[in-house]
Amino acid sequence: MTPFVAIARAARKSRATTGGSALFLRCMSNIPENTVYGGPKFQSPNQRVTLATLRQKHRRRNPITVVTAYDYPSAVHLDMAGIDICLVGDSAAMVVHGHDTTLPITLDEMLVHCRAVARGAKTPLLVGDLPFGSYESSSTQAVDTAVRILKEGGMDAIKLEGASPARISAAKAIVEAGIAVMGHVGLTPQAISVLGGFKPQGKNVASAVKVVETALALQEVGCFAVVLECVPAPVAAAATSALRVPTIGIGAGPFCSGQVLVYHDLLGMLQHPHHAKVTPKFCKQYAQVGDVVNKALLEYKKEVIEGSFPGPVHTPYKISPSDVSDFSKELEKLGLGKAASAAAEVAEKINKPEPLGGGSPSSD
Repeated sequence: MTPFVAIARAARKSRATTGGSALFLRCMSNIPENTVYGGPKFQSPNQRVTLATLRQKHRRRNPITVVTAYDYPSAVHLDMAGIDICLVGDSAAMVVHGHDTTLPITLDEMLVHCRAVARGAKTPLLVGDLPFGSYESSSTQAVDTAVRILKEGGMDAIKLEGASPARISAAKAIVEAGIAVMGHVGLTPQAISVLGGFKPQGKNVASAVKVVETALALQEVGCFAVVLECVPAPVAAAATSALRVPTIGIGAGPFCSGQVLVYHDLLGMLQHPHHAKVTPKFCKQYAQVGDVVNKALLEYKKEVIEGSFPGPVHTPYKISPSDVSDFSKELEKLGLGKAASAAAEVAEKINKPEPLGGGSPSSD
């Protein structure tokens, strides 16, 4: 028996006896297409979305689904739905942390979100955003940050915004370091200082040409996909046609290789002034989860105020009458007579048998 076979059998035995997840952490999804190793593979490319999966989808013109999520529960939902890519976006600054822009979120905060998502999403390709200030200074800084996103955040790839010469150099350096990179052109929220706000791009000839050229530049340095944000549909279609890699549209019309929306946005998760302010016009709400949440909270508040919650069903832990009696005596010894009376009174109340039929005893 080879060592690899022995390890595989031990792993299967461990999974059978421990529930499966204790032995192995989530592994990277970028499995080589034609591995040089002949041993058993603990993950199947058919079960995990990889770069090879995306290339195959793109060749076949099968649309790629992407959702931006920031925590464990949402990651589990994406996993169950079979979403291709989970993007841990720096938009967490706005959606989760309540900021007006993406700029304030830090690398350490992003790593917390990345780790939570990695624990919940086992099948999608995981892409972590490089936050503002974590990669602009030099290619060395960019590579160091990207390495942390993978090693500490559990991501499979990174995304960076823009295609200025410095950003192109950063993307090239990260790819050459062996890390998969997703590009991002059009509206790049980290650049609102120079863009003058969250403004669509590609609305005139010069701007439209720039979108296509910058997307091509990112492809040429090795990006495996390019996000096109807030650009007119003809511009997105031109970029998609010009590129050999997939385009992921967000507010860019239906002519891209795939689409991305934010989890909270597409679910209609939040219904309050701040969220309305930062919910983009292009987003379709597939549910109004926020309304359901608000209704549930109001009902909970009402039941607590009127004393109907928690009732017997939600008060499951019992103590025997004899133990209540002894407990009350001990409280009396401690000089806590009022507490002893409260315990005895409640015990008598909850142990009082209910009348048959739930009503008053018959007088017959």
